[in-house]
Amino acid sequence: MTPPPALPRRRLLRGALYGAAAAAAAPALSACGSVVGSSAVTGGLQFWNLFAGTDGGLMKKMLTQVERRVPELRATSTVLEWGASYYTKLAMSSAGGRPPDLAVMHVSRLAGYAPGGLLDPWDMDTLAEFGIRAEDLNPDALKRGHYDGRPYALPLDTHPLVVYFDREAMDKAGLLDGDGRLVPFDSPEDYLDAAQQLRAVKGKMGPVYGHVRDPAANWRLFWTLFAQTGAEFDISRKPARIDRAAAVRVVRLMHRMMSPECGSMDGASAIGAFANGSSPMIFTGEWDITAFREVEGLDLGASPFPTLLGRPAAWADSHTFVLPHRDDPDPERRRDAHRLVAELFKASFTWAEAGHIPGYLPVVRSRAYGKLSPQSDYAKSAETPALDPPAWFFGAGTDVQSQMSQALQSALGGGTSADETVDRMTDAVEFSLGKPNPA
Repeated sequence: MTPPPALPRRRLLRGALYGAAAAAAAPALSACGSVVGSSAVTGGLQFWNLFAGTDGGLMKKMLTQVERRVPELRATSTVLEWGASYYTKLAMSSAGGRPPDLAVMHVSRLAGYAPGGLLDPWDMDTLAEFGIRAEDLNPDALKRGHYDGRPYALPLDTHPLVVYFDREAMDKAGLLDGDGRLVPFDSPEDYLDAAQQLRAVKGKMGPVYGHVRDPAANWRLFWTLFAQTGAEFDISRKPARIDRAAAVRVVRLMHRMMSPECGSMDGASAIGAFANGSSPMIFTGEWDITAFREVEGLDLGASPFPTLLGRPAAWADSHTFVLPHRDDPDPERRRDAHRLVAELFKASFTWAEAGHIPGYLPVVRSRAYGKLSPQSDYAKSAETPALDPPAWFFGAGTDVQSQMSQALQSALGGGTSADETVDRMTDAVEFSLGKPNPA
């Protein structure tokens, strides 16, 4: 592998715009991190990730599986708090010359890192030596992980917005086909009629969606439905070109979907309503499967987000593996980083247990995954992901996602009209377009 050029000083200075000074960041990293890898050995590969809870347990399990297969491959896994702080620390570590050997990044954040020289590209020939080819990986997520024609982010998974449902209640409402799958809806009105029908069957709630006080939930639902329209949302230049009529239509539909139960419902309330049987259907991230699969008496079903506005699509992101930039990387450590990622891909059936759709296609196409229920029932979502717009200011944990969600919340609560909401969303995009990329 050819070492990348040294990071220019001006980029180091710009990197400082991500947060606190580098000197202050170093002790902060130690304070926030917690070692979870059972293979933690001084001198092993340093692996930063943002996986806590069930995800963290499964990643630890995968690392243990890799250690058993390849005992000489050692990694120290450090979990940092997920959110804006994680990405600040990742940028500061690269800019300050003290990055980990390997890290996890949402592919939606790549545009803020690769162009600024904060990441190094993967060597696909080296990865192929360890059994992983480009054609083995989810093509949409892999393509989005490219910058300037080179792969900077390799997809561990795709994690989309999906729908979970109570098979018994859905069957009584006539909303399952002969194979027990959710029937398609021909139009928004068809879905809204079905939602009313479900209320009649259960006598309680219809479909639920938790969004209040969530910095991203309203944006995820908006982006799902907007992507289904196929309308223009071009923010590659200022002024942005956003199909206003389509955006207004989506906001109005969201308002109808939230009524009457979900106008003021947060995530915990929605999950609780579905888990305790008050609601037969919930729109949420596939990662919430852990809250449902152990519920006694619940025959859990799942499906990709229904197509309501023309073509299949659902908001999604992808956890990817990245190489934080080093001016003079150790060839052997870089080679070991490639091998570790190859082995983690091969172990990613375990990752599917958390609900995520593995980015390594041989796992998704395996007989074992086909029997994994209900995960395999929404696996097609990975073929039509609505990834966030490719801009440095968009993506997981960004201020723009939060600003979009706040604007939408006002509309869903009846405080503003759909037209006013779209104006606020467009203003937020234009404001960000007027700012320089700090990288």
